[in-house]
Amino acid sequence: MASPAQSRPQYQFGVYTVDLQACELRKLGSRIVLQERPFQLLLALLERPGDVVTREELRQQLWPDGTFVDFDHNISSAVNKLRTALSDSAKHPSYVETVGRHGYRFIGDVKQVAATVPAARPIPSAVGEAAVPFPSKRGLIPRWALLLTALIFVSALAAYLRWSNSRPPAPAAGRVMLAVLPFENLTGDTSQEYFSDGLTEEMITQLGRLDPERLGVIGRASVNSYKTHQKPLDQVGRELGVQYVLEGSVQRESGNVRVTAQLVQVKDQTQIWARQYDRQLKNLLALQGEITGEIASQIDPILDSSQRAGKVSRPETSRDSYDAYDLYLRGRYEWNKRTADGFAQAIAYFKQAIAKDPSNAHAYAGLADTYALMSTYNLDPPKELMPKAREAALRALHIDEKLAEAHTSLGLIAEFYDWDFPIAEKEFRRAIELDPNYPTGHQWYAEFLAYQGRFPQALAESERARQLDPLSLIITADYGAILYYSRQYDRAIAVFNGVLAIDPAFGRAQMVVSSYVQKDEFVEALAAIKRWQRFAPNNPWAWGAEATVYGRLGRKAEARQAIKKMELSNRGYRIDLAQPLLTIYADMGDKDKVFALLQKGISQHSNVGMLLTLKVDPMFDPIRSDPRYQQILRQMHFN
Repeated sequence: MASPAQSRPQYQFGVYTVDLQACELRKLGSRIVLQERPFQLLLALLERPGDVVTREELRQQLWPDGTFVDFDHNISSAVNKLRTALSDSAKHPSYVETVGRHGYRFIGDVKQVAATVPAARPIPSAVGEAAVPFPSKRGLIPRWALLLTALIFVSALAAYLRWSNSRPPAPAAGRVMLAVLPFENLTGDTSQEYFSDGLTEEMITQLGRLDPERLGVIGRASVNSYKTHQKPLDQVGRELGVQYVLEGSVQRESGNVRVTAQLVQVKDQTQIWARQYDRQLKNLLALQGEITGEIASQIDPILDSSQRAGKVSRPETSRDSYDAYDLYLRGRYEWNKRTADGFAQAIAYFKQAIAKDPSNAHAYAGLADTYALMSTYNLDPPKELMPKAREAALRALHIDEKLAEAHTSLGLIAEFYDWDFPIAEKEFRRAIELDPNYPTGHQWYAEFLAYQGRFPQALAESERARQLDPLSLIITADYGAILYYSRQYDRAIAVFNGVLAIDPAFGRAQMVVSSYVQKDEFVEALAAIKRWQRFAPNNPWAWGAEATVYGRLGRKAEARQAIKKMELSNRGYRIDLAQPLLTIYADMGDKDKVFALLQKGISQHSNVGMLLTLKVDPMFDPIRSDPRYQQILRQMHFN
């Protein structure tokens, strides 16, 4: 008869133990239910910690010869289940790291021991790590904290499952939806990823202009998620809400390019059309128009688009024009990273593109987008950036008055910098009229409407953006922000937690803390902050959020300590701390400091994002009765 405790070989990493004899994964002594394939995958990685285990090696080990499976789908599924059990993140991994398209690497500290452990208590499979409880003075976790933590976790999990299992917003009646999956880079050089990504984005843009009333095309952010996670087409169809998929590959060498493409109907995976094109690189722009026209001819009978204006095409171009286009693609690739370094690289590429071809309207629009976003991200003073953004947008429109991206940038500039709200709305509406399939146009217009307090319109516009780009985290997080501003806190929390389940460090979704605060759910707010700080330990905004919560609780000493940590952590970020301080003082009810900061922001045109929320953010509710509040609204042209 076996004793209650026995010696067993084990792997240990973090709070996890793998019992090789019992074939069990344990977390803090409790068993986590894990299916056979993910468990075998974990063992394969643990046997070679720090090394890349290739996909082919995993196929041979997990699915021996003679076993027929959809390997790509099954290995991705096994990795996802393993990450779920380990509360790991694909984007910010602690244990399982994806190495390009080569394989996977276990990056945690692992040791193999022979330990004596008691019999385990089985628990349900974990899908996310519970909020970190606060230890008692004796260093132990009280039972009430564990129970409360479990309740918070279960609530967050339920919210995430509701969010993640929901279908994309339904398209308008009779509207066909199509997704352009990322074109595969067959060049064998990762530095050429910008080229295949650029071709994907350009095809999205051109197809989106064919017949916007009848054909919707999914945006870049959503399809980009399939670049590293290949999935069956029927699953892609369900997740994106599309009936058709365009997929292909691109290979360029010397002065030539080969593009293959096929159009597939999702419901039965029938190949409707397929072609291979071999062209000189200088004719790439015209080739894109050719591909678009051929796809249009295949879709036309389905759309019944007798009134469609005709295929999108571009003329043959000079070598300088192609070089400028190539530089533009590089710029957009960097711009899409949404980082300080990425923005700096994007500016350099867009300027080089303009130097090559001064008539390149898209490069000017890219420059305008970059300066405008850098300003709204508080990376440099708006007084320096916004005039540059305006100049670039106007130059783009002087070249091509119908360029939707440039009108969208002008709308953002008029809203955030000029506080000229009628002009901002005019530009946003013009952009959407020119390109109804441009997700960012709908997204930024929805944000504008929310700041004006026009919530039904804002939510409808945000739904349109989500339909066009259903997997975009920023578009979804902005939808959550609109729910927060409209005082729908429970729905906002569900949306934010859904985003954070995918990317725990995603900045915009950290507004979940504000939603908890407005509901006086301070334990939940502090737990969310601790999770945020775990993934972004030196982020000044996270410490500012902690100061806000302690201030609302009346724990002044802890609030001041958090403010000090916020100031220290900002040395690496270099942001203007007026905005988080404004939040802190507003929640603490220090009206004089709030109005002093608001007046400073207005005079310097700084912290424009916080100023624009003045009319709708619940944070400002305590000061709305103060006469100075109405004066600020008039200065901001809200009244």
